[in-house]
Amino acid sequence: MRRELFDIPEGVIYLDGNSLGAPPRHVAARMQEVVAHQWGTRLIRSWSEGWWEAPQRVGDRVGRLIGAAEGQVVVGDSTSVNVFKALMGAVKGTDRTEIVCDESTFPTDGYIAQSVASLTGMKIRAAHPSSLDLTGDTAVVLLNQVDYRTGQLHDMKALTEQAHAVGAQVVWDLCHSAGVLPIELDALQVDFAIGCTYKFLNGGPGSPAFIYVPKHRQASFENPLSGWNGHREPFGMKSSYEPDPGIARARVGTPDILSMLALDAALDVWDEVDLAELRERGLALTALFREHVEKLTSLEVITPENRGNQISVRCPDARAVMDELIARGVIGDHRPPDVLRFGFAPLYVTDQDAIKAAEVLAEIVN
Repeated sequence: MRRELFDIPEGVIYLDGNSLGAPPRHVAARMQEVVAHQWGTRLIRSWSEGWWEAPQRVGDRVGRLIGAAEGQVVVGDSTSVNVFKALMGAVKGTDRTEIVCDESTFPTDGYIAQSVASLTGMKIRAAHPSSLDLTGDTAVVLLNQVDYRTGQLHDMKALTEQAHAVGAQVVWDLCHSAGVLPIELDALQVDFAIGCTYKFLNGGPGSPAFIYVPKHRQASFENPLSGWNGHREPFGMKSSYEPDPGIARARVGTPDILSMLALDAALDVWDEVDLAELRERGLALTALFREHVEKLTSLEVITPENRGNQISVRCPDARAVMDELIARGVIGDHRPPDVLRFGFAPLYVTDQDAIKAAEVLAEIVN
C-alpha cells in the first residue's frame, strides 16, 4: 500500500485504475525539470544525454514487472501499433493460413488482427480462450491475459503451451494485467507480448505502450514498420534499411520524450513493490468489494473467481448508475449495454474505499 505516493483528490474513491491510473505525486515536479532543464536548457544536447536510449531503458523497467530479462522490452508507439508489429512479425514467412483472435478481446486488437489478415491474405477466426480449437493451419493466437469487460484472468501458461503444441505462436495483450499480478514472460516462453502503460502502471494519459520480443526471436523479427529509429545505424542516414540486432529493431519513429519521461518517473513507485504481495492485496480488495455488493444489492457480479484486479457488475441503466456514482465521488466506468466496471489498484485503493463504494452503489440501485 503506497497511497501516500499518489495525488488523489480528497473525498474521491478512485476505482478506474484499469482505464487510467492515478498520478504519482512526484511526476509533476519531474516533468517540470524535464521541460525547464532538459528541454529548456540542454536543448538538443539532451538526445545524447539520455533521451535517445529512453525507450530501451524504460522498457527494461517495465520488463522487470512482466518477467522479462533486460534487452527484451522497448517502450514506444501505441498498443494498436505494437499489436500490428507483433502479429506481422509472427506471421512473416509462414505458410500457415489462420490467425485466431480472442473473441472477447478489446476492440482495437480485433481491428488490427483483421487488418493483418487482410494484408497477408490469411483467414481470421474468433474463439474464446476456453475453446480455441487450434490446428496446423494456425499461425498465431492473439489473447488477452485479463478480459477487459468481465475481469476474467486467463491461464497464460496453459494457453501458451496449447499454441506451441500445434506449432503456432502466441501474442499476449497485457493491458489489464501489467501492474496487477506477477507475469513470467521469459519463464513461459511467450513469443510476443504488448501492453499499455497508462492503466495500472500509472504512466499518464496516452503514455507510450510496450512490446516484448524475446532475445531468441529478435534476429528473425521483422518489424513491418521499418522506421529510422529501428535502424542499425539510425544516424548513418543510409538509403537501405538494416534493422538493429537487438530489441531496438522494434522501434519505429522519434519517441514522444515528454510522455516517455513521465512514464519513467511514474515507474519509480514500483521500485520496492513485491508483485506477489501486490497480487494478494488485489485479490483481497476485490473479494471485499464483491462480498459487500452481493450482500447489499441484488446485482449480478459477472467477474469469475479467477480474475485480475477488476470486478464487473451487470446493472440495468448502467450508464445512469455510473454517472450517479461519479457524482457521489465513486469513480468507475461502464461498458454498454449493462456492465459497471470497478478497477482496484492495490497501491492506492483501501479497504475502506472498497466498502464505501459498495455502500454507495447499494444506495443508488436500491
